[in-house]
Amino acid sequence: MIPKRSLIPSLVLSALSAATAQPAAAAASRNAITTEQVAAALGGAGMRISPQQVVLLSNVVATTSAPALRVESMERWGDDRMKVRMNCASQECLPFFVAVNLGKDDLAAAPDRPPISAGRVDPSSYVVRAGSPAVLLLEGDHMHIRVSVICLENGAPGQIIRVATKDRRQTFTAQVATRDVLKGGL
Repeated sequence: MIPKRSLIPSLVLSALSAATAQPAAAAASRNAITTEQVAAALGGAGMRISPQQVVLLSNVVATTSAPALRVESMERWGDDRMKVRMNCASQECLPFFVAVNLGKDDLAAAPDRPPISAGRVDPSSYVVRAGSPAVLLLEGDHMHIRVSVICLENGAPGQIIRVATKDRRQTFTAQVATRDVLKGGL
């Protein structure tokens, strides 16, 4: 008979080794997004910067080696930096933020406006405001779901914003349709 004291540590060790072995194999299929890729995407959005000016605020990975990155929003972040929210165009990665260090010449060209998404947006065109209630219409092939949500960001028609269920347990990205209606896919 094995004493209980020696059985528990061996069970814990076997469970830990099984739990750590699987994520390591899954992580091998992930590709790191580089500052060069981010700088190229920002260049496509009209911001001429070098990869050395980009600071990744977290480790960012994608399911493909060369994802198409999209600039969702950018705003000033202090005196000499910009905070940029980015995403992969085909859901190959989660949304992420980067910081862009600007020189004195770049500051004059940097937007001093509220966040932009899919082009520059005039704040007066926002039809939903952060904190306001709305209805999210989730549509699939044979399914239509209505969810009451709270907007987490301001948005103009056509913009993609983040929303959360009223209990804040789930978040979604949705496209602004009208003042109280957002659309998403299943």
